[in-house]
This record gives sequence, structure tokens and C-alpha cells, in this order.
Amino acid sequence: MEKFDITIIGSGPGGYVAAIRCAQLGFKTALIERYSTLGGTCLNVGCIPSKALLDSSEHFFNASHNFAAHGIEIKNLKANLQQMIKRKADVVKQTCDGITFLMKKNKVSVFQGHGSFISKNTIKVKGDKSETTIETKNTIIATGSKPFSLPSVLIDKKRIITSTEALELKEIPKHLIVVGGGVIGLELGSVYARLGSKVSVLEFADSIIPTMDKSLGKELQKVLSKQGMEFFLSHKVTGAKTSSKEVLVQAENKEGKKVEFKGDYCLVALGRKPYTENLGLENAGVKVDSQGKIEVNDKLQTNVESIYAIGDVVRGAMLAHKAEEEGVFVAETIAGEKPHINYHLIPGVVYTWPEVASIGFTEEQLKNKGINYKSGSFPFKASGRARASMDTDGFIKVLADSQTDEILGVHMIGPRAADMIAEAVVAMEYRASTEDIARICHAHPTFTESFKEACLDTTSRRAIHI
Repeated sequence: MEKFDITIIGSGPGGYVAAIRCAQLGFKTALIERYSTLGGTCLNVGCIPSKALLDSSEHFFNASHNFAAHGIEIKNLKANLQQMIKRKADVVKQTCDGITFLMKKNKVSVFQGHGSFISKNTIKVKGDKSETTIETKNTIIATGSKPFSLPSVLIDKKRIITSTEALELKEIPKHLIVVGGGVIGLELGSVYARLGSKVSVLEFADSIIPTMDKSLGKELQKVLSKQGMEFFLSHKVTGAKTSSKEVLVQAENKEGKKVEFKGDYCLVALGRKPYTENLGLENAGVKVDSQGKIEVNDKLQTNVESIYAIGDVVRGAMLAHKAEEEGVFVAETIAGEKPHINYHLIPGVVYTWPEVASIGFTEEQLKNKGINYKSGSFPFKASGRARASMDTDGFIKVLADSQTDEILGVHMIGPRAADMIAEAVVAMEYRASTEDIARICHAHPTFTESFKEACLDTTSRRAIHI
């Protein structure tokens, strides 16, 4: 029986990053993955492939809607969905192959098969043709999550689909019904809306992206509506029926009236639930809560001292970059170091176009907490760089303490918001004030000038370009 210092179950962003950091710190490390490729949901059927399709569909949308204004004339333009999906598959393969290379480079032993605990220090790995048992001093559970659905909506993976099947469709839907107005539903819905599908989004809450600042949801709905998507808020989905060529989704609106939506595909995008089944957790004595999440302390340590858990299987946002930070955190904790994660400053991003990004407190949270704050904003329509690229939708909003001027939250919707939010994260990690950012020279013309302008507007209502 082979022995290891640390074994990681699951090779998603949390798992593979943990494996690399463990190896860097000198631990003999094993990584267990039940699927044939490394990378988990994010690299195989999540973050990476969805961004590949988002980029392809964005190019098509720009070619059909914006190129003429740039003096680029194209005739007989059409979308080749199969080529888009082929390119997506190539991107996924290159990325997953990169993880395999990194495991070899860092001398991490990879075991293919389903990992489960025999005891707290013994793990069985059951592959397609063989079974292996390994002994480990410490274990990191990084098994991720899987799509969540409603009991009344049976996912058949043909007409009623999850995000996984939405990345592999053989045709562009005529009418795609999206159940859920969160990140996954809006991103994949926008892919097919750009390619010509009618897209209807049904959301139980009274706004899309309901966990983010309300102003972002309001603006994103306005922009996506201009792109052809339609929204039905405060709608509770009660059931769905399928035939060979269509799906009928039943719902109730906020007045309790029954309504129906007929399309050829229904994407169920209601979030995800932790994957903690069939891991033999009971054999190791690891506790889970009523939602199936593994209970951990501030060190991400379970009730069993030698077993840790990270990513989607524990509390907090289900984000790849959160899992990565936790992977490093646990590796360094086991090594006796004193790492730190500020969970309040983990950014959230929606990769529609325009992109949406957020960090810190929302305005609603500040009001609920009774914190005195001031706010400022800057619209991208006032940005010279945005006008040059025809990306004038959206704004940046900054929230700051009314007494100290410390930045408490930054919320943006606009071009390259996913990249621009990093400056706000750095500023808030160092507890910067809006005056600090307003005094920093930003290159002109750039999108990031808008953050400076929003800070100027927050600190003393002295924004230059509005």
C-alpha cells in the first residue's frame, strides 16, 4: 500500500491547486480524480468551456450588429455552432492537458478512479478496471458540486438540460427557456441569444443576479433586453413536460396566476449542490450539515483532525477562485504556516457582455447593517475609451464609509469589468480610501479611468468627465 503525506480527492481548481502547493511545500502528494481528465467542473464543463462559447458568440454578435459601424462589411454571415463547440473542446483539452503537465512537473501522483474513505487515513480508489488502496496522513476533500434541480422538473438531458448539455447542443435553439436568472443561466442564455435564439428567463426573485447589488441586476436586465432576451421575474416554476421536439414549462407569477412557456429547450440553471455522496465520509467520521455541505472550522478542518475540505463542498460562494485560495490555505496550514483569506473580498463576476463584477458590501447590505456610507458612480457612456470601442453600456459604482472614506464596496457593469475589479480588490485589501484611488494616475484612454472617476465622484463630487 502506497503512503502519502497528503491526498486530495477531486482535481478541480481547488484540488489541483492544493496538490501543486502541497508538492511545492515538500509533501508527498496524491491526487484522485474519478473522471478521465483533470480539471473538474470548471475546466471541463464550467468556467473554461462557457467562456469559450461566450467569446465565439460575442464575435458573431459584433459581426452582425456592430462591424458595419466600424466600416467592416460582411455578406452571408452565419453561425456555425458545431465549429464553435469544436473550438471550445480544443480550448478545454489544452487547458486540461496543462493540468496533467503541472502534476508531472510537481511530482504529484495521480490516481484515476472514484475515491472513498475506508477509514480516516485509508482511501480506496476504484477505477474502471482495477482498485487501489492508499494510506495518507492528511486528506483534502475537493469534490466540488453538481447542478441543482427542482423535484417537479425532471432533467432528461435532451429537452430539459443543465449547463453541461447546453455546452454540447447540436443546434441553435429556436426558443430557449432558462429557469434561473443567476450567473449560469444568464451567461449561457446570452450565448444563444447572440446566435439568434429567442431566450426567456424565469426567475423566482424580483431581480436577476439577486445576490449582487440591485443596481447591477437592473442595468444588466436592461442591456440584455436590448440584445433580445426577455425576463419574467417573481415567477415560480411548478413543472415541465416534454415531447420529442418541445418542452412546456409551467409557472406561477407573483399574483399566483398560472402561466405556461413553450420552447424547444429548457435550461435549468438554479445553482449547484455539494458533491459529498458516496465518499465514505461516515467511515472516516466526517460530519456534513443538512444541505450536504461538509462542516469545517476556520482552518477548513473537519471534525476529523487530519481531514480538510475546500471549495463547493464547504460554506461560502461556489467560485473557482475561492476554491483555489482555499487549496493554498489548507496546504500552508498543514505545513505550519499562517495563511489568511478575507472572504469578504472574493470578487463575483458574470461573464455576459457587458461583464458584471462586484466586491465588498452591496448598498442593500450597508443599509441593513446601519452603516453610514456615501456613493459615487461614473457611466461608461462618458468614457472616451468606451465610446471608441462602442462599449458604452453600464457604470461603476463605489460605496465608501461616510466618515473615514474607506472603500466598502465596488460594483461595476461594463467592458472588461471582470479584469477591472482586481484594482478594487487590491484597494480594499489595503483599506484604501476613494481619495487614494482618485489621486492615482490612470493611463488615458482606458476603461480603468472610470474607476478613478467613480472614486472622484464618491469622495467629493468632483468627477472630471461628468
